[in-house]
Amino acid sequence: MQKITPFLWFDANAEEAANFYVSIFKNAKIVNVSRYGEAGPGTAGTVMSVIFELEGQTFYALNGGPLFTFSPAISLFIDCKTQQEVDELWEKLSAGGKTNQCGWLTDKFGLSWQVIPSVLGEMLRDKDGKKSANVMKAMLQMEKIDIEGLKQAYNQ
Repeated sequence: MQKITPFLWFDANAEEAANFYVSIFKNAKIVNVSRYGEAGPGTAGTVMSVIFELEGQTFYALNGGPLFTFSPAISLFIDCKTQQEVDELWEKLSAGGKTNQCGWLTDKFGLSWQVIPSVLGEMLRDKDGKKSANVMKAMLQMEKIDIEGLKQAYNQ
């Protein structure tokens, strides 16, 4: 296990969420499912936690009850190489959730994601302030990021 692992607190659907995430990413797997025993605090035999991996990153999901919920203050950032990858991940992760501007979405479990093409960062870091400002302005008008739209703004 890696030194630092994101720990995700779910009410009672950690296994469903982990299976959903694993179904979306090509390099993904469930590593371990632990169940509550007779000592609780959950009902004996129900899922307590799930360890899963997405693209080499380990995550720990807990069925901890309704005490805590997710906030957009923490999000998972996905570095996408192509528009096809952006489109595919955007569609799958936003199903049953909601989309927001600038490549952000909240999935059906309440977890926030950023689906961002690599080229966006490259354009925003350009030394030509006008180009990077044009890209920023274009991005602020988008929900799902459109690489061609960014390129048009960049080349203005």
